[in-house]
Amino acid sequence: MSQKSSQSTGAAGAHRVVLLVDAGSNPFEMGVATELFGLRRPEVDRQWYDFAVCAAEPAVELHAGFFTLTGVAGPDAAEHADTLIVPNRPDPEVPPSPAVLDAVRRAADRGARLVSFCTGAFTLAAAGVLDGRRATTHWRWTALFAARHPAVLLQPDVLFVDDGDVLTAAGSAAALDLGLHIIRRDHGAEVANIVGRRLVFAGHRTGGQRQFIPQPVPPVVDSSLGPLLEWARQRLDRPLTVTDLAAHAGVSPATLHRRFRAELATTPLAWLTTQRVAHACRLLEAGEERLPVVARASGLGTATNLRAQMLRHTGLNPSSYRRRFDTTPPR
Repeated sequence: MSQKSSQSTGAAGAHRVVLLVDAGSNPFEMGVATELFGLRRPEVDRQWYDFAVCAAEPAVELHAGFFTLTGVAGPDAAEHADTLIVPNRPDPEVPPSPAVLDAVRRAADRGARLVSFCTGAFTLAAAGVLDGRRATTHWRWTALFAARHPAVLLQPDVLFVDDGDVLTAAGSAAALDLGLHIIRRDHGAEVANIVGRRLVFAGHRTGGQRQFIPQPVPPVVDSSLGPLLEWARQRLDRPLTVTDLAAHAGVSPATLHRRFRAELATTPLAWLTTQRVAHACRLLEAGEERLPVVARASGLGTATNLRAQMLRHTGLNPSSYRRRFDTTPPR
């Protein structure tokens, strides 16, 4: 069966996202890219992306041969991408086509942003654009990836890695995490939250892919951290400590650390700081200009700590973040 891809045409000046499809590409990741970057977003009052699908061949048989993709643009479309999303490799033992590798290298040479979903990191690595860079891939293939590409700084326990102009997602569902992160980076946290709500998907999932690796079931399963996390989110303006969290959960700090590691692949303090920064971002986007107010309301304490944590987590200081993502209407 053949399926013709639709291609949206964005307004002049829109950020151009191109999905590069190769033999064996997974339709799920293709759907993620199309949903996030290709569909119009009437609920978002701003110019959206200009999205296209392209392939090196006129007809591409997708994963498991369920259907064949035809009617998409040729590989030349990748030459105009501001962001190029590369295909995943259902079988990482099979090398990508030379045409795909050439397209990736040319995109990297001209400074395009490169994105991979799941085993697409093998494609980026094969093109030579990941050497010395941080990246991730699906946990099932991390050993093979590390052996084949030792020059890449593999991060095996995370859902995605943002290394500036190269971003990699760990698995199929993590493609949604990374895609929403890209939207957050381009348009701000509030827009990413709007899109996440439309998809009925969390705008930011905590933890890494370690939580999805098969493990022996413990004889006693700890209760979910969900109620504790929600309790903490409602009190971000207070000076919460790990001891406070543990006391509310009725466990020792050491036990709480073990639960956070097991369920979220992070520490209680790291999770709490991430939540505080996210709340500070929302306040800045809503137009709050007084940094001491933002710092207190988010529990970050001082404007100095707010600046340090914002730079660490978003790459922007509060003033730059507000200028870039302010959602308040002009006066």
